[in-house]
Amino acid sequence: MDASSAADARQGHPISPEVWDKREMREALAGREISAVYRNLRKEGISQRQIAALTGQSQSEVSEILKGRQVMAYDVLARIADGLGVPRGYMGLAYDEATEIQVVGAADEQQAEEDESVKRRNFLAHAAQVTMGAAVFGSSPQAWGANPARTPAPGHIGMTDVRQVEAATRALRALDYQYGGGFCRDAVVAQLSWGQQMLDSSATSPVKSRLFVALADLHSLAGWTSFDTGLMDSARGHFANALELAKQGNNDPLVANILYRMGRVYLHQEAPNDALKLFQLGQIAAQESGSELAIAVLAANQAWAYAMMENEDQALKLLGLAKDEFARANLAEAEDWVKFFNETDVYAMIGTVHTVLARNVDLKHTKYAIPALTRAVDSYGEDMQRSKTFNLSALATNHLLEGDIDHGARVGRAALDAADGLKSARVRDRMVPLREEADRRRNNPDARDLADRLGTFFAA
Repeated sequence: MDASSAADARQGHPISPEVWDKREMREALAGREISAVYRNLRKEGISQRQIAALTGQSQSEVSEILKGRQVMAYDVLARIADGLGVPRGYMGLAYDEATEIQVVGAADEQQAEEDESVKRRNFLAHAAQVTMGAAVFGSSPQAWGANPARTPAPGHIGMTDVRQVEAATRALRALDYQYGGGFCRDAVVAQLSWGQQMLDSSATSPVKSRLFVALADLHSLAGWTSFDTGLMDSARGHFANALELAKQGNNDPLVANILYRMGRVYLHQEAPNDALKLFQLGQIAAQESGSELAIAVLAANQAWAYAMMENEDQALKLLGLAKDEFARANLAEAEDWVKFFNETDVYAMIGTVHTVLARNVDLKHTKYAIPALTRAVDSYGEDMQRSKTFNLSALATNHLLEGDIDHGARVGRAALDAADGLKSARVRDRMVPLREEADRRRNNPDARDLADRLGTFFAA
């Protein structure tokens, strides 16, 4: 349906288009809080029967949603938006041909033949130029993909529009943490499709500056969910755009956070040298910002990189710095994008670094890894299921390394149970050490059972 025919269809709609532009309604739509949307419609005189007829739902479904049942499935959200006459962009559902290309990761297919180390060097050069204003690593920046988005955006935007982008990002990030990037990546990219166009809208300088930061954060989330689903080239492109927008918005803590996230991509690819360079660039931005919490995040991840490089002294030194900076940080005043790094995450990082050292350097590190990972696992709630799964897997690995095979197998089974339903390619990759350690101990029936279960998980 083109724009004119869609407008004609809305003219005869029982719900006035003005309803969707009311502040309370726009905020509910941006957060995809469908129960709030339906309550607002009831205030406008729209009955449950009408809502059901327009959305194709039963009246009992509408009643359950009004009582607070969440709606998260993309196709259901799209059907509700279309049925009610909501402009799709208001819910981050601006899903057109350009968006679809990004969602299926066409860029990854086009660049698949390029050597990964060349891509890493190009991104490092781009990151250095954006962060420092100089191409430290010897390459010039490149284009990082065309803007998606064709759904019309407002000609003029205000703070309310930017807050809607921020609210949608928060909601989508929560879905990523709980269910994995595969659950929400299409919606993140669709939201970008809408948000990117606001860059061409007229706005005051404060609004524009906040928009740069909001879109940088959304691009960063798109990069993270792409990484989580194994779309590395798409991740790189989104992180590169995020860096530029964060720099335009003069937000050093966000620059540091983006560099940390891209560094994590390189750790995952077992390229700790390249990861370390990004973490070090991020540390510069973190220090510029004066954020102890951002410094702690970067220091902890540098420790991880050094552990992978088997540099025990530097790993422990950076881990100590991370703990010290976290202790000094004012968590209440921290920027939103570093608040994820709480006490639980500190224990998780301590456990992770010592796990790598235990496997690569000295088994003595299991005695530090196990209590830290246990503390992290016990503290994670259902909203952090992916992180809990990572830490259960690492904890099981340590128990196997210590020779406590029975306990290690029990924890390993718990990790597999926790992984059930997660849409994250990283979960499987992070379980590789556990699988290797279980396979090495196949002469033990508990280890053999765990190895067989892991084999089934990897084959699925």
